[in-house]
Amino acid sequence: MSNAFDTLKPGLKVEGTPFSPTRETIRDFCEASLDYNPLHWDDEYMKGNFGRTNFGGIIMHGMNNFGVITKMLTDWLYPLGGVQRRLETRWKIPVKPGDTITPTATVSAVQATKKSRWATLEVQVANQRGEIVAAGEAMVEFPEGLGAA
Repeated sequence: MSNAFDTLKPGLKVEGTPFSPTRETIRDFCEASLDYNPLHWDDEYMKGNFGRTNFGGIIMHGMNNFGVITKMLTDWLYPLGGVQRRLETRWKIPVKPGDTITPTATVSAVQATKKSRWATLEVQVANQRGEIVAAGEAMVEFPEGLGAA
């Protein structure tokens, strides 16, 4: 039986579950996070301009991108005995109710150290038009003795 870490190679792709935010899920996140910024719930406020930017309506919390990425990583890692250790992303464009976003990741590096085994992944979230709404990097660990492929 081989170890899951030994099967990782740069270029390996991971695809997550699509997510379609609604006004209700955005409002639920306001309540869960205690973030009641009017960007996320006030239609009247969002009719205005923000400098040169007009979003044209409420937008999803950027932290929801973290959630869809983390779900993807956890769904992939947990059965293999791996754990997510770091996630850094930048938000590129807003996500609105009615969009469908899908996270993906690509293994960019693998490394075994004296203490553990690590993989670095380039992560991104794209909308239904193929536009990148968030992009960044994750680091995951495969502790010795856990998981089998």
